[in-house]
Amino acid sequence: MPGWHPVLAEALALRVGHSGGIRTLSGSRTSWSSAKAWIQFLASLERPPEAVDELTREHVDAFYTRPGFAESTRHIQMREMCKQFENQRISRRLPAETWDAFKRRLNRPKQAGVGGYSHGELERLTAAARADVSRIARRIRAGEQLLRQARDDPGGLDAQQRELGATLVRIAETGVIPLLEGDRNWLRRRADLAGHLFMTWADLAPVMALLAVVTERNGESLKELPVRHRLLEDRAVEVVLVKRRHGVQRWFETVTWEIGPKSRELHTPGGLYLLLLELTSRSREICGSSSAICFWRNNWAVARRGRAEHFAPFEMDLALGSGIEMSTWAATRTKPVLADPRPSPKAKAPEDGPAKGPPVPLTVTFNKIKTSVDARRTRQLGGHLPSSAKSNTAQVLFTNYLKPDESTREWAEEVITEALRDAEQAAMDAHAAVSGRRGGGPKVITDDSSAQQLEEAGLAPQTARDLSNGHLDTAWTACEDHDHNPETGAPCDDSFLACFHCGNCLVTRDHLPRLLALLEALGVLRQRVCEDDWWRRYGPAWVAVRRDILAKFSPAEVSKAREQSLPDALLDLVEPPWEQP
Repeated sequence: MPGWHPVLAEALALRVGHSGGIRTLSGSRTSWSSAKAWIQFLASLERPPEAVDELTREHVDAFYTRPGFAESTRHIQMREMCKQFENQRISRRLPAETWDAFKRRLNRPKQAGVGGYSHGELERLTAAARADVSRIARRIRAGEQLLRQARDDPGGLDAQQRELGATLVRIAETGVIPLLEGDRNWLRRRADLAGHLFMTWADLAPVMALLAVVTERNGESLKELPVRHRLLEDRAVEVVLVKRRHGVQRWFETVTWEIGPKSRELHTPGGLYLLLLELTSRSREICGSSSAICFWRNNWAVARRGRAEHFAPFEMDLALGSGIEMSTWAATRTKPVLADPRPSPKAKAPEDGPAKGPPVPLTVTFNKIKTSVDARRTRQLGGHLPSSAKSNTAQVLFTNYLKPDESTREWAEEVITEALRDAEQAAMDAHAAVSGRRGGGPKVITDDSSAQQLEEAGLAPQTARDLSNGHLDTAWTACEDHDHNPETGAPCDDSFLACFHCGNCLVTRDHLPRLLALLEALGVLRQRVCEDDWWRRYGPAWVAVRRDILAKFSPAEVSKAREQSLPDALLDLVEPPWEQP
């Protein structure tokens, strides 16, 4: 397909170049593999388009729906080719209908979201990471103290400390850890010796886990933490972070992290960042890196020994994060970090309570930590997504972090339940207050609605006859004395919704179908109106009908009325403009 080569080469160069949206080696490989899949697909067609102007919508549709490829693969490649062609220098060469086909909305393949940790799991993980980082800091600071004593006053040390101190002096001067060969544990002893002055691979897992929890940033940004920073009156530190997936020209973000007191350095992002620089300073001086994460590795089996064992791993490859092994660290601690008990697959009798499986070590990943801290921050801010969004947009925060998280869903359900309970209680209070001013609420007569039965229920003879004949009916109930409002004494001009709080209101069994129709209409309206507005306008009437009227009829009477053909709800009688003077 030589006619396509210049266009694809230019599109790929724009995509992975300095002004493009790809900022990593893996992203560049994805762009290249997508372009390769595109050209191979065109070449496989019975009548391939030899040039760009021969491309049609059918070709694009066939690429997106081609068989033999996973849905996720087709989605990624189609989206990538759209990105490569979107530059105006490329898109203007495509036929209009073809470019329109590329710009279609692509439905993301359904994938299981990465849930976060429960509150207890996050607390246990944070406590374990904080304890281990504290131990690492005490170890290296003790090693630095011994080094200073060995240089300044070796006579004040005992024989064993003097020997270790002399070794640390040589290590500090050369950066080289001796091999210590001679017994089966010499590798372990060599790592322990280096640990007096340097961070090691084993230290990286708790440090990275605690950084993710305290800074609330994703793993990629933490791997590229820079050394360069600016102190703001020793109260905060200003750092420029890198996040390559923020979009074109938005890879850098300046953040300000609180430092706090020295005793709280493991609890504040600024304090932890400065502690990291302190613990890695010697390795960084040796390898000359500008990265904050720089430490010593035990490279005894390869040629790169000596000073080359000090390195900044993520300057070379961000994918080296797989070697951090945070889950292994959590499982192999003296006190392992355990996940919440899960239900046992073996069924038990309900009276025995929920079955619990054996303790399982917690799986620790950057994604799960990020999901958990984002959910925690969102809860602390009352669920307001624009305020909760920190390193992502509100839409990305909800779709990728909050929606898949089980604990967030449980919290949201609790919030909604509590809000509905408050709204219902407010409606009940409003109904009780108005009913108190208007004679105590409706009179409900559950007996037969004949004039004789109504008169026996306590109504005046003329009122009983008028009510039985339907002469007193309003929208959903009946009114005993329309000319005298119990609150004002004047003819009533209130909304029909106010009838449910009025002492003049009369309800018989004949009104049940209309009341049920009203409840159904209010339920439909509730799906269309803001919840707060619905409760404020219709909630008191809804409460009165459910609690003060229907509750006085038997379930059989209500069910019998529901089986009838319900009349029109007449809800428009209480909507503007009818209630407008």
